[in-house]
Amino acid sequence: MSENNHIIRRIELVYWLVVLFGLIIMVRIIYLQFNTNLREEGQKISIKQEDLPALRGNILANDGRVLAISLPYYELFLDCTVAPDSVFNKHIGALSAAMAKFFKDKTAEQYKRELAKAHMEKKRYKRLNPRLVSYTELQTVKNFPLLNLGRNKGGLIVEQKSRRKNPYDRLAYRTIGWKNAGGVGVGIEDAFDSYLRGAPGKRMVQRLPGGEWMPLSSDVDMSPHDGMNVVTTLDVDIQDAAETALRAQLRETPVFEAGTAIVMEVATGEIRAIANMRRNANGSYDESFNYAIGWATEPGSTFKLATLIALLEDNNMSLSTPVDVGNGQWKYYDKWFRDAHTGLGVVSLQEIFEQSSNVGFAKSAVQYYAKGKEKQFVDRLYNMNLNKHIGLQIKGEANPTIGYPGDKTWSGLSIPMMAMGYEVLLTPIHTLTLYNAVANNGKMVKPKFVKAIQDKRGVTQKEFSTELISSSICSPVVLEDIHKALRSTVEKGTAKKINDNRYHISGKTGTSRLVFDGVYEKNGFKKHQASFVGFFPSEAPKYSAIVVLYSEETKDNFYGATWAAPVFKQIADKLYVASNDWISTAQTEKKTMPLVKGGKKTEVAEVLEELNIPVQPQPKDMQWVGVLSKEDHVQEVTKKITANEIPSVVNMGLKDALFLLENMDLKVLFSGKGRVLKQSPEAGTKLVKGQQIFLELGH
Repeated sequence: MSENNHIIRRIELVYWLVVLFGLIIMVRIIYLQFNTNLREEGQKISIKQEDLPALRGNILANDGRVLAISLPYYELFLDCTVAPDSVFNKHIGALSAAMAKFFKDKTAEQYKRELAKAHMEKKRYKRLNPRLVSYTELQTVKNFPLLNLGRNKGGLIVEQKSRRKNPYDRLAYRTIGWKNAGGVGVGIEDAFDSYLRGAPGKRMVQRLPGGEWMPLSSDVDMSPHDGMNVVTTLDVDIQDAAETALRAQLRETPVFEAGTAIVMEVATGEIRAIANMRRNANGSYDESFNYAIGWATEPGSTFKLATLIALLEDNNMSLSTPVDVGNGQWKYYDKWFRDAHTGLGVVSLQEIFEQSSNVGFAKSAVQYYAKGKEKQFVDRLYNMNLNKHIGLQIKGEANPTIGYPGDKTWSGLSIPMMAMGYEVLLTPIHTLTLYNAVANNGKMVKPKFVKAIQDKRGVTQKEFSTELISSSICSPVVLEDIHKALRSTVEKGTAKKINDNRYHISGKTGTSRLVFDGVYEKNGFKKHQASFVGFFPSEAPKYSAIVVLYSEETKDNFYGATWAAPVFKQIADKLYVASNDWISTAQTEKKTMPLVKGGKKTEVAEVLEELNIPVQPQPKDMQWVGVLSKEDHVQEVTKKITANEIPSVVNMGLKDALFLLENMDLKVLFSGKGRVLKQSPEAGTKLVKGQQIFLELGH
């Protein structure tokens, strides 16, 4: 019986083992069946599609010169599974030495150990060096031992990136702006990012041990679409003149904290220059904040233009209306109003404007607008759009502030304070827009920073026309008087030191105190704003401009006539000298032949023959020629064209340059108009089909 029990137990054990084994199989089947999604998810984690950034569009000056450009740079990797041991060991010593000499960050022995370890571990995406290399440097690296065998034999992998570069360094830097990878930006780079950034491409990448992502192939699923070019209104030469003059004046005394200067074309509102300087800790000045549009302050005496317009428009006053300013001091309620100069006695309205009399404007405003007519004065200011946000093309515009009767801050002193430029807040560009309207026959136009969007071939895709804010800020009769007052201020008023008989300037000086720590004065220390705003030439205004300087805390006084007006004059002088419209001089220079673009020899010959220009030709078998202008003839210069070198296209027209380069399988990018002034890469560089070449055009 015991033997039977033993057999039964053995049978039960076998039975339960079979059942357990069956359960294990069933659980495994269920696990495999229901975890397909997990396996697929794992594949998704190790393989994904990533964006390939497009080449960002260029930002151009109004004449096509490049202000910001994205230049191609390259990351270098090595697929250590490509070269067999024999090939790798043969070249590793020479490759390590070449890399050490080129990058200068490690010794040849360090590179050798690093590369040998990567080869032993069969790394498929070993970064050769963290530094990006330029196109020219890439050509050098491609000739290093092992790497010169190409991707399929040597394992070199090249990934193109791009870097943003401003060819003119910090020129107009704050207005040109920037845009970082996190989407934060300022200036034109930020405001026109939707045009500049283009559309990214797509490619599949695989994650390797260590977390690096490697492209699955050299092909892409979708190629990126490069961004478009933004053509600004900025003029490089005027911008340089504004920055140079502003920086030089700021350096005259350490008391100045910052300054700004803006130059606007009167008829169009196009901003030709906008300089913003702030003092750094080391005493230098740089573009780090856009004072021109981003800081609204009490403008002081430059605002008296608006008061003068109101007085002339509303009260049947004229420039000859007498105003008694007494001894230059006047008390209203509990406040004393004082002039910077001794009392003028009884003078005309024009004279109190010329001499910028605080007493004269405060008394006149009280006489005609206080006690019941306050709204009429403020409505007149509103009618000039001084209380409105301009709506600029770039971000950061500070709001103007002009109070209204009944506001919490309104008081019995508001009218006289506003009349001389206090209790109102304006940015420099708001003030300039008002003066530009006077210069523009009363028409107020919106300041403009960007005038067009172009594709990569320079074809305009969108234009930004001049926008009218107001068709007339005042009546024609008043406008005529205003012109007279602004001109006389420079002729014999506070700005007479910048009067010039060669060309006429019209404008107004301004000086005001800045609030700091909630007060205008603290322990005898004050902060000042010195300004000058106007236009030129007075008879037919082409440009308007404003200069504003901001002081640190000081016990000294600073005036617009002394500090801001000279900067304005330096900028105006630069424009005067450069403008053919203003200068009528006899052409006494020695006669020279015109500048002729190079190109196809047959077409150049036809042009020269049609214009009857004497030419010293090259042999007839030459297909492409350059042209040099001499005193009494032009000379053809041989253009050497070879299959393995990039040719020179300097001095050629764009059409011929494109024809020649694109037929050599080169991708051409260009900016500007006219003939080719520069090319990159330079002539003589080894030609690689499909590479990019950049052309800068000009006159």
